[in-house]
Formats: sequence, C-alpha cells, structure tokens
Amino acid sequence: MLVSATEMLKKAVEGHYAVGQFNINNLEWTKAVLATAQELNSPVILGVSEGAGKYMTGFTTVAEMVKAMMDEMKITVPVALHLDHGTYEGCYKCIKAGFSSIMFDGSHYPIEENVEKTKELVKVAHAMGLSIEAEVGSIGGEEDGVVGMGECADPAECKMIADLGVDFLAAGIGNIHGKYPANWKGLSFETLAAVQEKTGKLPLVLHGGTGIPADMIKKAIDLGVAKINVNTECQLSFAEATRKYIEAGKDLEGKGFDPRKLLAPGFEAIKATVKEKMELFGSVGRA
Repeated sequence: MLVSATEMLKKAVEGHYAVGQFNINNLEWTKAVLATAQELNSPVILGVSEGAGKYMTGFTTVAEMVKAMMDEMKITVPVALHLDHGTYEGCYKCIKAGFSSIMFDGSHYPIEENVEKTKELVKVAHAMGLSIEAEVGSIGGEEDGVVGMGECADPAECKMIADLGVDFLAAGIGNIHGKYPANWKGLSFETLAAVQEKTGKLPLVLHGGTGIPADMIKKAIDLGVAKINVNTECQLSFAEATRKYIEAGKDLEGKGFDPRKLLAPGFEAIKATVKEKMELFGSVGRA
C-alpha cells in the first residue's frame, strides 16, 4: 500500500539519514527501484515528473501500475508515489489519480503567489491524507522544460512557506539538475544552515542528487536534509549498460534482441545505482 512521505521523512530527520527519491520512467525503472528497496529494507519515494507521467500515458496509468507491481512483488517497505516539480494543475491531476504525495513547485512565482497557491494545495492534500512538498529558490539546470538559474533560497521566504504546514521543503542551495559542470562551486551550506534555523525540524529536500560528492551529501543530511532526489544517475547507468550490451553484439546472439534480454543489463545497473545511493543516504534497514 502506498503511504504519504510524512512519517518516513520525520523518522529520517530524527535518525539523521535521508530517504532517496528515485524518479521512474517506465516499468523497468519502477521494478528496479521497488526490488532494491525491498531487498535493503529501505523506505523509498518514487518520483514522477510531469513529462514522465505524460510519457507513461498519464498519472492514473502510473499510479495503477505502481500499486499493482507492489502487490505482485509483495512489497512491504514504505513506498510513497510523489509528483516531482508539479504545476498547480498537475498537483490536482495526481491527487485525482491516486498518488500519495505531491510537490508544488511555485519557486518561479513571486513569493506572494507561491504562498497563496501552496496554502490552498496544503489544505487539499492534507484533507486527502497526502504529503506535500514545496519549493523556494530555484534548482539549477533544466528538467522537463523547467529551467532554473540555481538561485539560493531566501531563508525568510522558506519560513513563510514552512509556516503553511508543508510536510517537507526544497530550498535552492546551489544544486543543479543533470550533470554538474566542472566549474560548479558546490552546495551553499551557509544557506542550508540558515534555512534549517528558520524552519526547525521540517524535513528539507536536496534536488539534483546526481554527482554531489559523498562528503557534501553527508553534511547536508547533518543540516536537516531528509530527502534526496536522484534521476540522472540512474539514466546514465542504464544507458551505459545498454550501450555495452549492444556494442558487444549480444543483441545479435540467439534471441538477444528480445526486450527482456536487451533491457536486463540496464535494469541491473539501475538496481546497483539505487543500492549505492541508499547506502550513502543511510536508509538501509530503516523501513
């Protein structure tokens, strides 16, 4: 059964670890993440961007697929199905589709509008038993057509959003979607510490988890980050494993072109990436 992310992230704050959000793009992605979480006895959040939802024919398809797979795979660890960087309209679609958690990304609006829309969605989500994430400051890079410049969040604005009753908060601290450039300056721990001071024990979210050095990840967790998003790293590992399979000519051997064989190396690569991240985040054995 899907659960909201509220309790798992409260436990993460208290236990000084983080729960991974791993974005899903199809059945293989979903199966790999769920299987690894179960094997490692770790809570997990399945992230779905609006683009990925559209690719999979709609949020209802995604929700029904995830619920059916959890039942067939006998998944017992806590799993939240979460909208990633959702629009105002997208949040309502996911609520209707049966998601257990949503994110409203109002970071591109003036703070007053961000507050107004977030306040409304908090009320609706909580009435339905869903958890809700909000965002202040933008995450650098591009994801599904949403481009952010990577501005650090204003701690005072973070408090305004936190006071609305959101369950967790994404604050821009110099993090970037996609691969980090060679001249990246690193995370602004000064900003993160200031946000944490303003928001208390509210679980904080680190987007753009791919490529951030392990020592920075651990320091961010120490400063209140309880949810870390990973997407690009799974995509890269899947692509590399699939490329090696094809370049080695294995798709031409016997029935190597069968999609179940063709996609198997990528599936295993995603599992390995998820395992590595769960161990780094400290969520293994925390279900």
